[in-house]
Amino acid sequence: MTPIEIMALIVAVFVGFKLLVVLISPKSWMGIVKTVTIWKNPIPTILVSIVLAAVTLFYLLQELTIVQIFATTLFVMFLMIISLSSCAKATLALEKQVFKELDVKKLSMEAWLAIIVWGILVIWVLWALFA
Repeated sequence: MTPIEIMALIVAVFVGFKLLVVLISPKSWMGIVKTVTIWKNPIPTILVSIVLAAVTLFYLLQELTIVQIFATTLFVMFLMIISLSSCAKATLALEKQVFKELDVKKLSMEAWLAIIVWGILVIWVLWALFA
């Protein structure tokens, strides 16, 4: 199996497991999520995610261009819209709460790393498309 096939297998197993749990007992998924403590420790979560994102990007770039990866990201965005639309009221309430508690300047300060990473990727894609 290639590294990309292994990554696809990991996603398929995780999503399949989540679908089974949610179909059998939707509330039990939250119990599983609460036992996974990554959300309680944002700094290690961010660091591990950066490393895993970099490794994933490295392997994806062996077979795809950054433009193809961004096109795939658009596909995933649409899948997320489908998922979030099914609970639109809660999604909008969460967004309202986040922006009510944090002003845009403070939110930008707390999300600086994500903003930098996305900014670099956007510049890379635009460079690849128009250079």
